[in-house]
This record gives sequence, structure tokens and C-alpha cells, in this order.
Amino acid sequence: MNAARVEKIQQCLQQALAPLELRVIDDSARHAGHAGARDGRGHFNVRVVSAAFAGMRPLARHRAVYAALGELMDTDIHALGVEALTPEEASMA
Repeated sequence: MNAARVEKIQQCLQQALAPLELRVIDDSARHAGHAGARDGRGHFNVRVVSAAFAGMRPLARHRAVYAALGELMDTDIHALGVEALTPEEASMA
């Protein structure tokens, strides 16, 4: 696990989306030897619960997460799984 990358991801998402819940899972070890992992970037899954997603369709939510991560998408992240929910949706799950 790369704690520094996880922390960077958390900081970017906190700053941009002010989530009520944020979970970042580093799945990079499960993809060792994978062609995309050879360049050193990682595989991550995030769960973001934020009021900022209200009124957004799923694709717009994913784009908001990618935008929040900015340059990390090119330098640190090879693959990203996103679960983006409003607080109301999260409370029903």
C-alpha cells in the first residue's frame, strides 16, 4: 500500500468535494504485474459521499471526482473505481 498516494487522493477529494464520508482503498497490490501497473501508477477505489453530488447524474459525479484529482490521474492513478453518492443515497444503502 502506498500511504502517501492515498493521503494525496484524500486531500484532493476533501478540498474539492467536502465529503461527509470518504474511503480510499489502494488495490495496487492485487494488480502487480499488470501492464498498467508497470509505470508505477496505482489502482484505487473511492467511496465519496457529498452534498456536492446533488442533482448530478452518475457520469457528472465521476467527472467531478476525476477533476478533483486533477494531475494525480496522470501521475499516480492508473485505474480508479468510483462510488459517488449524495448523503440521502448513502443513508438508504
